[in-house]
Amino acid sequence: MAHVISTINLKGGVGKTTTTVALAETLSGGFHKRVLVIDLDPQTNATTMLIGEEKWRKLNDSGRTLARLFKDALEPNNKQFDFDAALQKGVSDVSAAHTIDLLPSSLDLIDVQDQLASTPSGKFYSVNPIELLWRAVKSKLDDYDVVIVDCPPNLGIITLNGLRISQGYIIPTIPDILSTYGIPQIVTRVREFSQEIAEPIEPLGIAITKYRAQSTTHINGLRRLKGEEDAGKGPHVFDTVIPETDAVAAAAEHLEHQRTLKGKYPRGLADSYRSLAGEVLAKLEG
Repeated sequence: MAHVISTINLKGGVGKTTTTVALAETLSGGFHKRVLVIDLDPQTNATTMLIGEEKWRKLNDSGRTLARLFKDALEPNNKQFDFDAALQKGVSDVSAAHTIDLLPSSLDLIDVQDQLASTPSGKFYSVNPIELLWRAVKSKLDDYDVVIVDCPPNLGIITLNGLRISQGYIIPTIPDILSTYGIPQIVTRVREFSQEIAEPIEPLGIAITKYRAQSTTHINGLRRLKGEEDAGKGPHVFDTVIPETDAVAAAAEHLEHQRTLKGKYPRGLADSYRSLAGEVLAKLEG
């Protein structure tokens, strides 16, 4: 069975999407896993990192993104979403990461999000707006070893769709007050959602990103998160920290030519992401 996880943080700019893509590329290129990335974030950053902006625009213009899936729920007599047409196979510009597939996002999800609460319930009241993604992908998930869902920075219906298919979730965060402020709300809300649908969704851990070893704020923030974990008041904190470096921003650009993991994530970043991916796999498999 596939391990399905979501990445989520209510604060933007914390490295959530970069972590998602780097984990996918490392799990594929470094651990030889079959990986599916599901991009639910309307900012589409994971999509453009994996296939480039030009290819994304063509897919978006032809309705071959996840926005079409959610639009179909609002227009039940106009079903157009085609999983196989939307699925992009063998994405990424990392040469070794050739086992990554992608379900791309769209800016249109911004408009769709607010309308999903009024989704028609269907002839037999079988259409639940939080299960739209699950209904579309459930038969395909076991084609993969790991599925990573990049969620929007909120706890709305589209995020709940991602959590609905997940067994666990990761919270990438910068170790400062503003970035970690919403973590208790995430944990509480996901736990309540998990209980409501009677399916386990476990917090796998907090992944520290953009860490500045010389920053007192970051040192104290990491110490606080570790202390909350030790006291049983907060989620597990992964031992691996991802340092802040310009190389992370450079890695977000999709290149036409292939490169190695260390070429895309230089200055020790590739090793850091490999270490983090190893920790995540250990949680998933053990």
